[in-house]
Amino acid sequence: MDWVKDFYSRTGNWWGRAEARVTERDRARVALLHQHCGEEPKRVLELGAGYAATAVQTARAGHTVTAVDISDRIDFGTELARDLAPGALTLVKDNFYAVRLDGPPFDVVCYWNGFGVGTDADQRRLLGRIATEWLRPGGVALLDVSNPFVWAQWDGDEEHRMPAPDRGYHHELRERTTFDPVSCVAVDTWWEVSNPSERISQFLRCYTPADLALLLTGTGLALTAITVGERTFAPTPQPGLRELLHERYDYLAVLRHDPT
Repeated sequence: MDWVKDFYSRTGNWWGRAEARVTERDRARVALLHQHCGEEPKRVLELGAGYAATAVQTARAGHTVTAVDISDRIDFGTELARDLAPGALTLVKDNFYAVRLDGPPFDVVCYWNGFGVGTDADQRRLLGRIATEWLRPGGVALLDVSNPFVWAQWDGDEEHRMPAPDRGYHHELRERTTFDPVSCVAVDTWWEVSNPSERISQFLRCYTPADLALLLTGTGLALTAITVGERTFAPTPQPGLRELLHERYDYLAVLRHDPT
């Protein structure tokens, strides 16, 4: 996992000036938090917070938020949070496999668009920390999980991103996606057109809902619902579900903490 900090810091340097802002995606995430956890004020931990835009919007909705990210992306969060009351948002630049957080357990733990970094053992270690250190009994964890069915369809795809200085994008970039059907890992590789020999990649372990349920065994967390696009359903058979089979590259897993 040595690639994580460099990949997200460097891509954040490419895109941060354009993308470090609260958007409709962040508001939609807060709406999902309210759908699954209720709207009353809560203590929320956000892992892999990136630019902290979702954390800022969560705090604006009345919650007390701690946001953790290992990369330089989180440095943008200080400016985004300038209108928040003191204590509404705490930014922590650290590795969430090692960070120590003070205070009582959280009501909600969120990991938007990031679960799957590392090996199965890494995911289980993270889930163990969520269950035993951070999430109160009866609390809810919301994890965006990479969907193997759609990532597999993108194997071999390439994209060419042209600069758009008026929108804050100053780099000409190429992207190539591959998918390993044995390990169920998507590899997302980027490079600047002016420097093709220096490439950076992220590696995303993808899980079907059934695989995720197996991964949760013994952690004290249980998969109780799945949201795919606009649909939320129990983790029961869904034959022909187009959103998972063809359309959405991730889905939201709703986990309940039942330490018994």
